[in-house]
Amino acid sequence: MAVIDDDDSLCRSLGRLLRAVGIQPVTYSSAEAFLADEKQPRFDCLLLDIELGGMSGIELNERLVASGSTAPVIFNTAHDEPGIRTSAMRTGCSAFLKKTDSGQTIMDAITRAIGAGPVEGGR
Repeated sequence: MAVIDDDDSLCRSLGRLLRAVGIQPVTYSSAEAFLADEKQPRFDCLLLDIELGGMSGIELNERLVASGSTAPVIFNTAHDEPGIRTSAMRTGCSAFLKKTDSGQTIMDAITRAIGAGPVEGGR
Protein backbone atom coordinates (compact mmCIF):
# COMPACT_ATOMS: atom_id res chain seq x y z
CA MET A 1 0.00 0.00 0.00
CA ALA A 2 1.34 3.41 -0.92
CA VAL A 3 0.16 6.70 0.55
CA ILE A 4 1.07 9.75 -1.53
CA ASP A 5 0.25 13.03 0.18
CA ASP A 6 2.16 16.25 0.81
CA ASP A 7 0.56 16.67 4.26
CA ASP A 8 3.02 15.04 6.67
CA SER A 9 0.56 14.83 9.55
CA LEU A 10 -2.03 13.12 7.36
CA CYS A 11 0.60 10.65 6.12
CA ARG A 12 1.47 9.82 9.74
CA SER A 13 -2.20 9.40 10.67
CA LEU A 14 -2.95 7.20 7.68
CA GLY A 15 0.21 5.21 8.36
CA ARG A 16 -0.93 4.54 11.94
CA LEU A 17 -4.41 3.57 10.77
CA LEU A 18 -3.06 1.15 8.19
CA ARG A 19 -0.47 -0.39 10.52
CA ALA A 20 -3.19 -0.93 13.13
CA VAL A 21 -4.92 -3.33 10.72
CA GLY A 22 -1.73 -5.05 9.58
CA ILE A 23 -1.01 -3.09 6.41
CA GLN A 24 2.54 -1.76 6.07
CA PRO A 25 2.28 1.45 4.04
CA VAL A 26 5.05 3.22 2.20
CA THR A 27 4.53 6.98 2.24
CA TYR A 28 5.64 9.54 -0.31
CA SER A 29 5.37 13.32 -0.03
CA SER A 30 4.94 13.88 -3.79
CA ALA A 31 4.17 12.19 -7.07
CA GLU A 32 7.76 12.81 -8.09
CA ALA A 33 9.09 11.04 -4.98
CA PHE A 34 6.84 8.08 -5.75
CA LEU A 35 8.08 7.90 -9.35
CA ALA A 36 11.72 8.30 -8.27
CA ASP A 37 11.60 5.34 -5.85
CA GLU A 38 14.38 3.17 -7.23
CA LYS A 39 13.08 0.06 -5.48
CA GLN A 40 10.05 0.17 -7.78
CA PRO A 41 7.79 -1.72 -5.37
CA ARG A 42 4.50 -3.14 -6.58
CA PHE A 43 1.60 -1.89 -4.54
CA ASP A 44 -1.79 -3.52 -4.04
CA CYS A 45 -3.38 -0.09 -3.79
CA LEU A 46 -2.48 3.61 -3.88
CA LEU A 47 -4.07 6.20 -1.59
CA LEU A 48 -3.41 9.39 -3.50
CA ASP A 49 -3.96 13.08 -2.74
CA ILE A 50 -5.14 15.14 -5.70
CA GLU A 51 -3.49 18.47 -4.86
CA LEU A 52 0.23 17.82 -4.53
CA GLY A 53 3.03 20.36 -4.74
CA GLY A 54 4.20 19.42 -8.24
CA MET A 55 2.51 16.83 -10.42
CA SER A 56 -1.09 16.37 -9.31
CA GLY A 57 -2.52 13.07 -8.17
CA ILE A 58 -4.73 13.00 -11.25
CA GLU A 59 -1.71 13.49 -13.51
CA LEU A 60 0.15 10.73 -11.64
CA ASN A 61 -2.75 8.32 -12.04
CA GLU A 62 -3.04 9.11 -15.75
CA ARG A 63 0.67 8.42 -16.13
CA LEU A 64 0.41 5.14 -14.20
CA VAL A 65 -2.58 3.97 -16.24
CA ALA A 66 -0.76 4.86 -19.49
CA SER A 67 2.22 2.77 -18.35
CA GLY A 68 -0.02 -0.25 -17.76
CA SER A 69 -0.42 -0.09 -13.99
CA THR A 70 -3.44 -1.96 -12.70
CA ALA A 71 -3.05 -1.04 -9.02
CA PRO A 72 -6.30 0.46 -7.76
CA VAL A 73 -6.16 4.14 -6.86
CA ILE A 74 -8.19 5.80 -4.14
CA PHE A 75 -8.18 9.57 -4.26
CA ASN A 76 -8.27 11.37 -0.92
CA THR A 77 -8.74 15.12 -1.18
CA ALA A 78 -9.66 18.29 0.62
CA HIS A 79 -10.91 19.71 -2.71
CA ASP A 80 -14.22 17.98 -3.37
CA GLU A 81 -15.39 20.01 -6.31
CA PRO A 82 -17.51 18.57 -9.15
CA GLY A 83 -14.87 19.24 -11.84
CA ILE A 84 -12.10 17.66 -9.79
CA ARG A 85 -14.27 14.67 -8.91
CA THR A 86 -15.17 14.17 -12.59
CA SER A 87 -11.51 14.37 -13.65
CA ALA A 88 -10.51 11.89 -10.96
CA MET A 89 -13.26 9.44 -11.85
CA ARG A 90 -12.24 9.59 -15.53
CA THR A 91 -8.84 8.18 -14.59
CA GLY A 92 -10.52 4.99 -13.41
CA CYS A 93 -10.04 5.44 -9.67
CA SER A 94 -11.61 2.96 -7.28
CA ALA A 95 -12.90 5.61 -4.89
CA PHE A 96 -12.97 9.35 -4.31
CA LEU A 97 -12.81 10.27 -0.64
CA LYS A 98 -12.67 13.50 1.31
CA LYS A 99 -9.89 14.01 3.85
CA THR A 100 -12.60 14.46 6.47
CA ASP A 101 -13.97 10.94 5.88
CA SER A 102 -13.66 8.52 8.77
CA GLY A 103 -10.97 5.89 9.14
CA GLN A 104 -13.67 3.26 8.63
CA THR A 105 -14.67 4.83 5.31
CA ILE A 106 -11.04 4.78 4.19
CA MET A 107 -10.59 1.15 5.27
CA ASP A 108 -13.83 0.13 3.52
CA ALA A 109 -12.62 1.76 0.29
CA ILE A 110 -9.25 0.00 0.56
CA THR A 111 -10.94 -3.33 1.24
CA ARG A 112 -13.17 -2.94 -1.81
CA ALA A 113 -10.25 -1.81 -3.98
CA ILE A 114 -8.02 -4.75 -3.17
CA GLY A 115 -10.87 -7.24 -2.93
CA ALA A 116 -9.58 -8.73 0.30
CA GLY A 117 -12.83 -8.86 2.23
CA PRO A 118 -13.29 -7.16 5.58
CA VAL A 119 -10.17 -5.65 7.12
CA GLU A 120 -9.84 -6.72 10.75
CA GLY A 121 -9.62 -3.88 13.24
CA GLY A 122 -10.69 -1.30 10.70
CA ARG A 123 -13.67 -0.16 12.72
